[in-house]
Amino acid sequence: MKRKRFSFAFLSIFRNFATKVTKLLRLGIKNKQVYFVLHSIFRNFASQLSKTTIMTFNDVIGQEEVKQRLIKTAEEQRVPHAILLCGPAGSGKLPLALAFACHLLNQSPMLDKWAHPDLHFTFPTIKTKNMSADYQPVSDDFIRQWRELLLQSPYFKIEDWMEAMGAENQQAIITGREADELSRKLSLKSSQGGYKVSIVWLPERMNDTSANKLLKLLEEPPAKTVFIMVCEQPELLLETIRSRTQRIETRCISDNDIEQALVSQRGIEPDAAHRMARLANGNWLKALEALRTDNEDKLFFDFYTMLMRQAYMRNVKTLKTWSESVATLGREKQKRLLCYFLRMTRENFMFNFHNPELNYMTLEEEQFAQKFSPFINEANILYIDELFSLALRDIGQNANAKIVFYELAIKMISYLMLK
Repeated sequence: MKRKRFSFAFLSIFRNFATKVTKLLRLGIKNKQVYFVLHSIFRNFASQLSKTTIMTFNDVIGQEEVKQRLIKTAEEQRVPHAILLCGPAGSGKLPLALAFACHLLNQSPMLDKWAHPDLHFTFPTIKTKNMSADYQPVSDDFIRQWRELLLQSPYFKIEDWMEAMGAENQQAIITGREADELSRKLSLKSSQGGYKVSIVWLPERMNDTSANKLLKLLEEPPAKTVFIMVCEQPELLLETIRSRTQRIETRCISDNDIEQALVSQRGIEPDAAHRMARLANGNWLKALEALRTDNEDKLFFDFYTMLMRQAYMRNVKTLKTWSESVATLGREKQKRLLCYFLRMTRENFMFNFHNPELNYMTLEEEQFAQKFSPFINEANILYIDELFSLALRDIGQNANAKIVFYELAIKMISYLMLK
C-alpha cells in the first residue's frame, strides 16, 4: 500500500499547533497521566508525518518560472551535468535544488529522510574540539544535523546551520578531503540505476584545494551525475567552475506569494501577512524571522525608541546607561543595530508624506512613527543619517563602543531639536 505524502507546509502547521497545544496542556491539565498520553499522541503523529514527507516543487514558495524550466529540462532529457543556482538570500535556491533532486530520483520513498543512496550533500563544515589538528572535516561528520535541519524546513541561512553544528567562532569551509569523498561516492554506480545527484550548498566556501578538485569532477563528470550548486556569492567561485555550469538565476519572491504562504502555511491573518510580506522584501527567511518571538528587530526597536525618547527628554544619565547596554551586544550585532537605526530613521522621515506604499514597518513600528515621525524632518534627516553611518564605520574599525554610542546619544539631543 502506497504511503500518503504530506507537504512541508502541512507538517509545519501541525508542529506549530502541537507545540501550542502541549503548552496549554502543561498549564491546564493537572492529571499528569492524561497530559503524557496526549503529548505522546502528538509526538508519534509528528514522527509519522516526518517519515512520509518527500519534497516536491509545490513545497517551494513562488519561483514558478524556474520550476517550469527545471521540469522541462527533465522531461526533454536535457538535464545539464552541472547547474549553478544563484539569486538573493531567502529566494528558495536550496528548496529548488532539493525539489529538483527528488524529481530526478522519481520521488523515491528513500527520500523521506534525505537518506537516498544516490543523493549526496556537500556543505560547509567546522572543526570541532574532539577533532585532531590535522583532521579535515567532511560533510558526513555532520550529516545527521544536516538532515534534521532539512526536515525542520528547507529554508534556512548559514547562521542556522552554524548553530546546528554547535559552532562558536569557527569559520565554516568545504575542505579538500570533502572533494575527495565526493569523488569516491560518485565513482560508484547508481544504486537505483538512474541519476546520481550531488547538491553542493554554498560552494563559494570551498578552499583552494577543494575548488580545484571539484573543477576536475566538473570537467570529467561521472555518467548520469547531476551537480546542483546552490550559491550566494557566485563571484567568489573560480571562473573555470562557473564556465562549466548552467547558471539559473532566482528572483526575489513576490509579495503576493509570500503573503499567501504566510496565510496557508503559518495561519497568519491576511492583514498581518500583507504587512509582513512587504517587510520581507522578497526574502522568505525575513518573513520567518518576523514570526519569531525572539526576533532581533524587536530588541533593536526597543533600543531605538529608548534612544529617541531619552534624547528628546535630554536625560543624559539614562543615555549613558543606554550606551553601556548597547556596548555589551558584540560588534556584529552592534553593526546590525545601527543598520536598523538607519532604516527606522528613513522610515520615520517617509512617514511624514502620508503614503502607506512608501513605508515598510511593522504595526508596532508604525504606531511609534505616528507620534515620533514629525521629529525626523528636512532640517535634521541628513545629520542623523550621517551620525548613524559614522558610528557604523567606527564600530567596523574596532572603536570603543561605549564612547561611540555615548557620543551618538549626546549628539542626538541637539539634532532632535532642529525644526
